[in-house]
Amino acid sequence: MRRLLPTSRAGRALTASATLLAAAAALAPAGAAAAAPGSESRHRVDYVALGDSYASAPLVPTQVDAACQRSDQNYPSLVSRSRSARLTDVSCAGATTKDMAAPQSDGVPAQFDALNRGTDLVTVTIGGNDIGFSTVLGTCAHLTAGNPAGAPCATYFAGSGADRITDAIATTGPKVAQVLRGIHRRAPHARVVVVGYPDLFPEDGVGCTSSKVPLAAGDFAWLRDKEKELNAMLARQARRGGAEYVNTYTPTVGHDLCKPTGERWIETFAPETPAAPVHPNATGEAAMATAVEGVLAGHSRRH
Repeated sequence: MRRLLPTSRAGRALTASATLLAAAAALAPAGAAAAAPGSESRHRVDYVALGDSYASAPLVPTQVDAACQRSDQNYPSLVSRSRSARLTDVSCAGATTKDMAAPQSDGVPAQFDALNRGTDLVTVTIGGNDIGFSTVLGTCAHLTAGNPAGAPCATYFAGSGADRITDAIATTGPKVAQVLRGIHRRAPHARVVVVGYPDLFPEDGVGCTSSKVPLAAGDFAWLRDKEKELNAMLARQARRGGAEYVNTYTPTVGHDLCKPTGERWIETFAPETPAAPVHPNATGEAAMATAVEGVLAGHSRRH
């Protein structure tokens, strides 16, 4: 999603880190012949990571790509290290579904350019920017001052009877389906995994009063429900599009932007831990990586 506060790129866009499980290498028995040189590298998984800022992790140390605000502690990097995979990470802050097959507006190459017939694994987090979620949050923050105890944002977007965000999510569904078809065409042998968005708002719908979270009391539950609708759409499209879905929402409940520092895996509108506003910090990215690992390992156990 796009950032809320301006940096080099994110003005356009919106407990320690969990340890990832690594497969223990089997020790060769005494006297066993040594593996042929290069045999290990031939079996390494070729992993391509696609997506928006929830995959790239803006401002999370250490940033390794200024144009896309990409961290080497984002969930793709953590997953690749845990699986000893060869990672090509093209996730980029501000990306939408259209930026999969075409360059982003500032010339960042199409993310699909990273795919080929040798790709073994693809993860993708996309859709938040298509529904304009960071713009929604900015509007909500602006409206809060006029009715802090009410639900001015919900009224603004859904008060006329039609919920514009629900409609935007429905419109984005076919775009996500097209992304999945494009991945399968370009990487026909790859395992494709759609990674959902983590829990941003309190699950119980009870908000927090803070200058760092400028949202009206009645809007927290509505925003929570919109995120759940977005994730539900992504799960449906994954199921229909021959992909797997990773639920990162449930594992991050209780660590939303209203929680205190140390318990908070999603930063506030004014982050206190290095991360973009209303985005996962390093611990949040690690939690997302653990959720991805759980799905990948579960598949392996079943097969």
